Amino acid sequence: MATIEECRAALEKLSDNMAGADGDVRSAVALDRSLSCRITDLDVTFVGRLQDGRIEVLHTLDGPPREKADIRLAMTGDDLVAMVDGELNFARAWGSGRVKLEAGVRDLFRLRKLM
Repeated sequence: MATIEECRAALEKLSDNMAGADGDVRSAVALDRSLSCRITDLDVTFVGRLQDGRIEVLHTLDGPPREKADIRLAMTGDDLVAMVDGELNFARAWGSGRVKLEAGVRDLFRLRKLM
């Protein structure tokens, strides 16, 4: 099982990957939105912002998020690490329910470019 530190490192790596992207991926992440990433098996939530094409983690909370973020993710720590390492396809994981993504309709249309 992935640790909190491994999950935080995976989010940092994802942020670096997004910041270095171009084309459709770059435009998809060029949002300014609140973000939460709930790690279900560790019962923690990383809370932050998606801003300037990067993820900035501001807090790590025990349990579910206290406020509803604009973009909400939920998955196990192992799935987060596997996705960031390229071992798990996001679209398949989302389609099968392993990863949950909730956002407004406009944000979902933009984020679908990442799949």
